[in-house]
Amino acid sequence: MLRVALGRLGCAALLGCLLLGGLRADWDFSQISQRAQTLYGPLGPGRARIDAWQNLLATQQQGSELERLQVVNRFFNQQLRYMEDIDLWHEVDYWATPIQSLIKGAGDCEDYAIAKYFSLRRMGIASEKLRITYVKALRQNRAHMVLTYYANPQAQPLVLDSLMDAIKPASQRTDLLPVYSFNGEGLWLTGAAGNKKVGDTKRLSRWQDLLKKMQAEGFPAEPVY
Repeated sequence: MLRVALGRLGCAALLGCLLLGGLRADWDFSQISQRAQTLYGPLGPGRARIDAWQNLLATQQQGSELERLQVVNRFFNQQLRYMEDIDLWHEVDYWATPIQSLIKGAGDCEDYAIAKYFSLRRMGIASEKLRITYVKALRQNRAHMVLTYYANPQAQPLVLDSLMDAIKPASQRTDLLPVYSFNGEGLWLTGAAGNKKVGDTKRLSRWQDLLKKMQAEGFPAEPVY
């Protein structure tokens, strides 16, 4: 279940560190795996999923942006099974890091979108082209979250969805009603008010908490330049 996590400012130490693992800093998966074991216990089958993610990031950076979108969308749709937060984390709304999701081999819709976002940023796609987008899934009559990709600021976004491997333009996803979206640099209202930037992600407390967890796992925090 998703809630609009607006309110408290989050961790002061992270206010200037909204882009984790940018192109300037390496991701040391040996250290990340060690820290994950310390934080979460034995990795079990999750280790193979984390190794597969590392291999994906290392070997799939040379294709076109569309090819990278397809590879990442398919990877997480196959590696994770859908589970509600209350069943997986015993919380009503929990935003898991990619490492947590891969250890569990499961997540709900925002966990898929989060993992895809950080993977594509790591693979060189600019943050302004990517937004994690909160929508209403009209057929299911429930809140849902997807990742959207803008080839340019005026382009119609493509939708990366945990519900399907096919990546379709937003105009073909009439089953989704956008509400708001965000990335490492801002927060937008994308519903009836149009596509208006309304602030930064300091207002998203769960996003700030997610960044703190990733830092604890060993991902370097990079300021936005």
